[in-house]
Amino acid sequence: MTGASPRTPRAGLILALGAMSALGPLSLDMYLPALPALADDLGASDAVGQLTMSACLIGLALGQIVIGPLSDRFGRRRPLLIGLGAYTLLSVLCALAPSAALLVALRALQGFAGAAGIVLARAVVRDSYRGREVARHLALLIVVSSIAPLAAPLLGGQLLKLMDWRGVFVVLAGIGVALTVLAAFAVRESLPGEDRHGGGLGAMTAGFGRVLREPLFTASTIGLALSGAAIFTYISASPFVLQGPYGLTDEQFSFVFAANSAGVASLGYVNAALVRRVHPRVLLLCGSSAAALGSLCCLAAVLVGAGLWPMLAGLFVTVASGAFFNPNATALGLSLHARDAGTASAVIGTGPFLVGSAIAPLALAGGASAATMAALIAALMVLAWLVALVFVRPLSRRAHELSGVSASEESAAPADPVVPLPLNPAPDRP
Repeated sequence: MTGASPRTPRAGLILALGAMSALGPLSLDMYLPALPALADDLGASDAVGQLTMSACLIGLALGQIVIGPLSDRFGRRRPLLIGLGAYTLLSVLCALAPSAALLVALRALQGFAGAAGIVLARAVVRDSYRGREVARHLALLIVVSSIAPLAAPLLGGQLLKLMDWRGVFVVLAGIGVALTVLAAFAVRESLPGEDRHGGGLGAMTAGFGRVLREPLFTASTIGLALSGAAIFTYISASPFVLQGPYGLTDEQFSFVFAANSAGVASLGYVNAALVRRVHPRVLLLCGSSAAALGSLCCLAAVLVGAGLWPMLAGLFVTVASGAFFNPNATALGLSLHARDAGTASAVIGTGPFLVGSAIAPLALAGGASAATMAALIAALMVLAWLVALVFVRPLSRRAHELSGVSASEESAAPADPVVPLPLNPAPDRP
């Protein structure tokens, strides 16, 4: 059977997958308000405290690279359940970490395990839908998973009134238990045995060559890596910048972060509604343009000393525009890779975490500086816009023309998740 089980309602499947894909934001965002206190408690600098974020980002990246290809060989469900169980155990160990060095190592492993929810949610959507429905349901995943960054900092801020940062990791362990149970009951196997790769390690890794040789996929991956790195720079540096130079309290910062996440969720819903009428490449260019403009406005507000609110307005536009950029770039990148959906999902999801983990620490290299943070975000978003404009848009148009599918036929593609996806022999087979 291809797609979701008939016993799993379509809305229920998307809610479950959205919850799984929220593990990344939960792991990063829930303890954001506690970062300064965590660094103090472990006798570490702000930069070392931020390194616990970067370690988790690296784990999330490497986990996708390993788990995605494994899911093309063994199916989606088994790796998902193993990853969620490991995430739960590692969250408990993070809560018990006696030193900053050990916490950094455990955070990398926690991110590795949590990557299962992220990479496999995209792969299941690619298994289960076709045409513009892939972009639409990826957008709906963003709507659901945006609840995590919306609620996580608020919840983290409130939890810090009752417990220290270690208690936050205990709560993450409880969330891991809940998600494991949810996955066991709500997510059926979406990759039939006959569609899985045979052979050993060589057969699994060969998929990387197939997906990376395709120009549209590579361009989409680069654009997503740049945009994602900008968002991770904001996530990791904003607690120190907004609670430092701008003087926000833990609770005030949580509300600011939640407002930006609410913008992502709202625009994600708008994107899901529009994508049936507007091609994903058009929505992608709109999102990347808005993000670049918002980031430049944020940088200008900081440089001219306009104060907190103009800077936050620019950040809001930058972050919220990701609801148009991310699902459409992902859908375009995955569009030619039905047979290697797990591998393609791994590569396209790894870029933001790897580039983000390398660049985000630069925002705090010289201390908490709003100018440094805003400049890095603006540079990355402008580069992402250029990639979308110069490469992704024309390559997508070319791929659409070569496919011979008219716009009306593509828009009319069935939304039923049990419809098998057409394979494209050229990019998916050697």
